[in-house]
Amino acid sequence: MPPWLPRAMVSALALVACFMLAIWAFQQLIGLLLNILIAFFLALAIEPAVSRLSARGLRRGLATGLVFLAVTIVVAGFFALLGSMLADQIMTMVENFPSYLDAVIKWINRVFRTSLSRVQVQESLLHSEWLQRYVKSSASGVLDVSATVLGGLFQLLTVVLFSFYFAADGPRLRRALCSVLPPRRQAEVLRAWELAVAKTGGYIYSRALMAVISGIAHYVLLVILGVPYAPALAIWVGFVSQFIPTIGTYLAGALPVLLAFTVDPWYAVWVLGFVVVYQQFENYVLQPRITARTVDIHPAVAFGSVVAGAALLGAVGALVAIPATATLQAFLSAYVRRYEVTGAAGETGG
Repeated sequence: MPPWLPRAMVSALALVACFMLAIWAFQQLIGLLLNILIAFFLALAIEPAVSRLSARGLRRGLATGLVFLAVTIVVAGFFALLGSMLADQIMTMVENFPSYLDAVIKWINRVFRTSLSRVQVQESLLHSEWLQRYVKSSASGVLDVSATVLGGLFQLLTVVLFSFYFAADGPRLRRALCSVLPPRRQAEVLRAWELAVAKTGGYIYSRALMAVISGIAHYVLLVILGVPYAPALAIWVGFVSQFIPTIGTYLAGALPVLLAFTVDPWYAVWVLGFVVVYQQFENYVLQPRITARTVDIHPAVAFGSVVAGAALLGAVGALVAIPATATLQAFLSAYVRRYEVTGAAGETGG
């Protein structure tokens, strides 16, 4: 046996052990890393507002706190409106449940020539085995739901704390990062950071502006049709359609269509038609004009980035895909050299 072989074997085993340990540590920390990624993009999104406030004489920490307070008030108001609407709808459904049940029983008796009554149906439901099993499983799942809620609150607190520190200590963080790099690399890092702030902030600004316009347009329609909860539905449509990628439009339009159907089925058709027409107006007229000065991404590239982000990181990847793609596109455009298209190539494309 060569004298170097035992040492080589020990070194190989040590490297394998370190590699396995690194994989295990990464798997354990993947949740924290995703939270930090979300916090980083959130900090980039609010940094323009924080910089404006700090330029007017406010301390950066206080400016960051004021921005977070404003965001918290907006989000809390959004969920309060939706919660009140949902609570009212549940109360209405509970109050009208006997009449709904009577109508269903009458239809069954007429179609199938049966003689059912509400008392029979209620007794059969209360004494059914599947209901008892459902109650037991729900009781046992209360702890799981509580653990999930607590875990979600802890993750939200983690994201808020990291994003606050990233935004409040942005200049110090940039200096600490650039201090370990040579001067040429420092300029590139600062340029990439500025592009990320501009594109992420521009993405949030453009989406917020389009959400306001969409909410106002749908609010006017819902008020004209007399659909209940028009303010809450308008806020729902504006927020969900703009800040949930790809499927947000369909999720946003489903709720007002359903509530309009409860008033009049033809109102649901009107709302659905308006949602479709407005979406085309937004895609081809409104969005190009707004995003031309903020985040200019081809729709196909935006859709592909959302799909790729969702495949890699799930919902988190879908949310940060578009600002990340815009940042990468802007950064590459500063370093990729472009040439004039020749006549033959231009004619081929025409």
